[in-house]
Amino acid sequence: MIDIRSDTVTKPTTEMREAMASAAVGDDVYGEDPTVRELEELTAELMGKEDAVFVPTGSMSNQVAIRTHTEPGDLILTDHSAHLIRSEGGAAAALSGVTMKPLPGLDGVFTPADINDAIDPAHPFNPVTLSPRMRLLCVENTHNAGGGTVWPLEQIHAVATAAHANGLATHLDGARLWHATAASGVSEHTYAEPFDTVNVCFSKGLGAPVGSALAGPRDLIARSRRFKQQFGGGFRQAGILAAGALHALEYHRDDLVKDIRHARQFAAGLQDLDGLEVDLARVQSNIVRFSVRLMSAGDFVDRCYEQGVHMLPSGSHGIRAVLHRDVGNEALGTALEIITSVLHSGSTDSLPTSE
Repeated sequence: MIDIRSDTVTKPTTEMREAMASAAVGDDVYGEDPTVRELEELTAELMGKEDAVFVPTGSMSNQVAIRTHTEPGDLILTDHSAHLIRSEGGAAAALSGVTMKPLPGLDGVFTPADINDAIDPAHPFNPVTLSPRMRLLCVENTHNAGGGTVWPLEQIHAVATAAHANGLATHLDGARLWHATAASGVSEHTYAEPFDTVNVCFSKGLGAPVGSALAGPRDLIARSRRFKQQFGGGFRQAGILAAGALHALEYHRDDLVKDIRHARQFAAGLQDLDGLEVDLARVQSNIVRFSVRLMSAGDFVDRCYEQGVHMLPSGSHGIRAVLHRDVGNEALGTALEIITSVLHSGSTDSLPTSE
């Protein structure tokens, strides 16, 4: 099976498993796991922050950040299709008691004007007690639902500056920030610079089995450790997991450019097929979104799955494919052959039958 549903399906390499098996460990709840501390210090350095905390998942990292920055009743600004809104189970409301005000971004990218328009102006006729306290701006780079959109550097800095000018804290959901760097050549440090906190994930394209980290100022990260524990994120000998992430950072980051190249090759192959629509300009990292005209998205992914390609439907006719380190050139070619076969059978099915 060629599984391109997500880059979360990557498997640990033999070398990564060996590094995990031999990791030095301690009790991380007591702050005594040396491998976890090594990972946290390296992550903080890469992000240009003072400290970082290792957590089990990217969703937990985002939710710990939200709880660290806000109080119940506060309001968060983020793109209308952000992972925080679509894919974290309503956790911000359930765990932190906050609400979200969606911004009208294009493929996940919005503007300083969008932020300013979302903020109620101070006026004697607008009592401040009527509105929730707007406290936090969250930005996602790359943007998953936007199709792996890479934020332009000037624009991502501009929205962070606009947020700070309005008294908001800022959080960068950089679950795939490594891909933004691979695609643009802009360092993670530079992307993260204007944000108070940043989440990065090790278990997507980097190929580690578990883990994310939240980086930021030392005082905020110290505060965040309490919420990590409250949310059930305290592990004991977590160095076994941290070792996988360390291995990925050392040996797998440079491979992400291959995934992006494969995504563009895959999209170019799809563009040549009748019955599909794909915009090559929107393929900016390792995610490819396209639409199928001859059948529903559900039927298309079912037929592809039966022949050996696993993708995800998105809406009535949209499809998502994510290229990753476990899919090479040969598998890429096979996937395109299978998709071609499915489209051909679909077009045959749609022909009128003679009486």
